[in-house]
Amino acid sequence: MSRPGAAPGELLAPLTAAVLEVGVLLREWRADASAVRGVWEGSQFKAGADARAHRELSGRLSALAPDVPVLSEEDAASQVAARPERHWLIDPIDGTASYAHGFPGYVTQAALVQGGRPVLAAIYAPENDVMYAAVRGLGATRNGVLMPRLEPAPVGTGALVDNTPEPRGIAAEAYAHFGFGAYRESGSIALKLCRVAEGAAGLFVKDVPVRDWDVAAPLVVLEEVGAGLVRLDGTPFDFQGGYESTGLIGASSPAACADVARWWRGRAGAG
Repeated sequence: MSRPGAAPGELLAPLTAAVLEVGVLLREWRADASAVRGVWEGSQFKAGADARAHRELSGRLSALAPDVPVLSEEDAASQVAARPERHWLIDPIDGTASYAHGFPGYVTQAALVQGGRPVLAAIYAPENDVMYAAVRGLGATRNGVLMPRLEPAPVGTGALVDNTPEPRGIAAEAYAHFGFGAYRESGSIALKLCRVAEGAAGLFVKDVPVRDWDVAAPLVVLEEVGAGLVRLDGTPFDFQGGYESTGLIGASSPAACADVARWWRGRAGAG
């Protein structure tokens, strides 16, 4: 248990331990048919493991910091409109469809939000055994090794990343417009954003609804390496009020995000 009001840096080690423990459980549960069985709820696939992971992760975070409430994708009652000044925002499984259908592209993740800004994050990819973590102002790490700051580069440099075998929809349009020469397939939203943060991709752009728990943790990782993450229209995620936004742009620099947002606004206006 941490002391009340503990600084984000003090919570980093116990947070990564909690997220790692839940990730190990997720790997084990994949052998249980009831954990991977589920249904589609709109665009979201919900499996038995989602509720299990919520109980395990929220329980650990509540024990770690009893004074900090947990807001979770899997607990509708926790998703209050007037958000607490300081709270955990968690996605017990990001990439449930990948999890349930035997693909490696899922993570479990948590962020500490203070004053409407994520300040601490841990994202664990169990199948790859990779932990991304960050504290605002103190840098980001990959498996405990400090991640380097990214060099700003024009949009079109490096690879575009998405979750289909080849670019489709807005990803295909961005790929062609910005002249990308490489493409990477990856799983969950957070995992794709971590690919940008580690320099394996230069852009991830999506025009579907995204939720705050999808992006809170990777936002800290991205910003700590000099990358950017904004809504599709170029406005910042503010982690206040409603939990859903339309689309996102994750790119190797804030300037690259702005360039993609300008392209999107022009494209949308032309349409």
